[in-house]
This record gives sequence, structure tokens and C-alpha cells, in this order.
Amino acid sequence: MQATRLEIPDVLLIEPKVFGDARGFFFESFNQAAFDAAAGTHYDFVQDNHSRSARGVLRGLHYQIAPKAQGKLVRVVQGAVFDVAVDIRRESPTLGRWVGVELSADNKRQLFIPPGFAHGFVVLSDSAEFLYKTTDYWSPPHERCIAWNDPSLAIPWPLAEAPSLSAKDAQGTPFGAAELF
Repeated sequence: MQATRLEIPDVLLIEPKVFGDARGFFFESFNQAAFDAAAGTHYDFVQDNHSRSARGVLRGLHYQIAPKAQGKLVRVVQGAVFDVAVDIRRESPTLGRWVGVELSADNKRQLFIPPGFAHGFVVLSDSAEFLYKTTDYWSPPHERCIAWNDPSLAIPWPLAEAPSLSAKDAQGTPFGAAELF
């Protein structure tokens, strides 16, 4: 596995070593020891989630506040998404900055988003199946959402038209009013 620290160093792009031939492919999608070495610390993953979304669906920017903050290790097993992590740590020199990468079934990349970041993605393909491991359980009282289109974040979502949003995501809080980590 190759782990690359992105422009916000706590966010990791993980690229597995893929073994492929005419029969198909094999790769190790998660190895705790290798992940800990790449992250430089240990995270316990306690929940796995799987979602399917159609083209143009935008989910996010979601996060949970302490004491139920979540780190996420995300990947796409069908289709492609543009995936974004926004730093919401009050004391961080990169507060309010974001990183974005394309994750797809073809490139098999994964993104680790540690606690203290909001996360979202938009589906680029006809549909996408998205898997994520989390470091804490889903906790509705601690769940928050930042407006995906907040002008202070200026995320250039690759959209041809207005995204399809949940009611919760359509009501996202402006970044300047959000509860930070």
C-alpha cells in the first residue's frame, strides 16, 4: 500500500497494491498494521457503512462533534465520486481548507479523513457504491452538516447541474456558524 499525505497532512490518500491478470484482480483493502504505520497512530474502526447513489447526488458536508467525532476511511466499489474533506479543527493552521480527490472502482484509491474534518462527495458516474469505515458509531445527536456550497469554502464541485440533495444537506449550516472541532 502507498499512503500519501495530501495538502492537509492529516488526510491520507491510500493506494493499494493491486495484483491483476486476465482473470481479474486481488488487493488487500484494509490491513490494520499497515494503516497504523501510514497514519502514524492507531485508530479503531467500529462501523462499516455502504451507500449507493445516482449521478449528481451530493452527500455532505457531514461530521460528528465530540465526544462522538468520527474518522472515516472511504472508498468506491462501483462508479466514481469526487470526495472532499474540510478541516474544521479550531486550532489547525489549515482550518477551513479542503482537499478533494476522485475515488473510483477503477483507481481503487481510498481516503482517510480523521476526526475533526467534515466530509462529502458528489457522484460522477451513473451511480456509485461507496464504502466507509468509521472510528465511532453514528450518533444523531452529535451529527452536523456544513453547507456544501458555502462561498467561504469555495469548493469547485464538478457538477453539470444543481446536485440532488437530501433535506438535511439542503439545510446545511454556513461554515462561519458551524460547530467546530
